[in-house]
Amino acid sequence: QVQLVESGGGLVQAGGSLRLSCAFSGSIFLINTISWYRQGPGKQRELVAGITSGGSTNYADSVKGRFTISRDNAKNTVYLQMNSLKPEDIAVYYCGAATAAGRYWGQGTQVTVSS
Repeated sequence: QVQLVESGGGLVQAGGSLRLSCAFSGSIFLINTISWYRQGPGKQRELVAGITSGGSTNYADSVKGRFTISRDNAKNTVYLQMNSLKPEDIAVYYCGAATAAGRYWGQGTQVTVSS
């Protein structure tokens, strides 16, 4: 079992920044990749960014150059630094862990961007 807890969401003006945190615990040795997903109003959940246990990263085209994913293994935490936020970034952001036993999800954190 893997537990994930997101934090850091909130309301920000367009052009502003937020940093999301995903604290993970439990059977962390099972984790291959931790990713951030988001689900906007009326939209399907989509991948935003991911980071492997080895530190390799990938990003959705829509966030490249604006968002940065990183991890602090000492704190068992993955971060998503979001800069130059746009109204289209409004969504509930979820942290997901991919393991050999399946995928685990956090509860999500709301990000709202005012124009």
